[in-house]
Amino acid sequence: MADITKLTTETNNEATKNIDLLSTREMVRLINEEDKKVAYAIEKELDNVAKAIDLITENFKKGGRIIYTGAGTSGRLGVMDASELLPTYGLAPERAFGVMAGGQGAMFKAVEGAEDSKELGIKDMKDINLTSLDSVIGVAGSGRTPYTLATLEYANTLGCHTIAVTCNADSDMAKVAEVSIAPVVGPEVISGSTRMKAGTSQKMILNMISTGVMIKSGKVYGNYMVNVQPTNEKLVKRSINMIKVINEITEEEASKLFEESGRSVAIATIMHKTGVSKETAEKAFAEHDGMIRDTIKALS
Repeated sequence: MADITKLTTETNNEATKNIDLLSTREMVRLINEEDKKVAYAIEKELDNVAKAIDLITENFKKGGRIIYTGAGTSGRLGVMDASELLPTYGLAPERAFGVMAGGQGAMFKAVEGAEDSKELGIKDMKDINLTSLDSVIGVAGSGRTPYTLATLEYANTLGCHTIAVTCNADSDMAKVAEVSIAPVVGPEVISGSTRMKAGTSQKMILNMISTGVMIKSGKVYGNYMVNVQPTNEKLVKRSINMIKVINEITEEEASKLFEESGRSVAIATIMHKTGVSKETAEKAFAEHDGMIRDTIKALS
């Protein structure tokens, strides 16, 4: 296993070595200057991000799950990315979720030693009945976390697609994953505080991956999240506005269509563009695996 002191994310940042002596304004300017480097580091990894999206989509459309694994900040980012897919894209909770070293409690409080256990990583994968159709995204700034490394190694034995999201080139995780995404963001503003630049890069990459899979799985029409769940007043208004804009109708017509469709932007759009009933739209939508454009084309 790589010596942690030799990792880029653990080295000292010369630009910020006197940050504790600076004014608040100069302090935040330095942090901002370091944050600017994140997007450029990710740009060098876009081919790998695209490859990951295509592989995950391949299995996801066959019914496979998206499973994020990690410890600490990295694990929390995975849990957050998965949980946000549910209301945004109408995804069932069992289709995408995060598994953290130390269990659910580790989301809010550090569980000491959990990240160092490869046995725990394997056990957690067995507990969720991992199958070859699943895709496992291991997230770790260092790329060496034993728990996360073990989840990828075990997933490989089952033939899963495995993705490593790290911030160190040639890491242990990069060597075992099918696809390695490793933006080298450099030393942190505060040495070793990988919740900063490393965490920011992981958040951006996970956003790209999950959004890309949702787009390629038909959960997006144009650039609208047409499977959004209208669970509060804001989302109801957003849904009605989407129906209005996508179908070029009045707000009154959109509101009526929203209710007639069972409060579904996707079904409302299919109904309006093809003239079919709610029941026919729902049946066709299901038959076409939730691909709204394919459904409209078939019904037209």
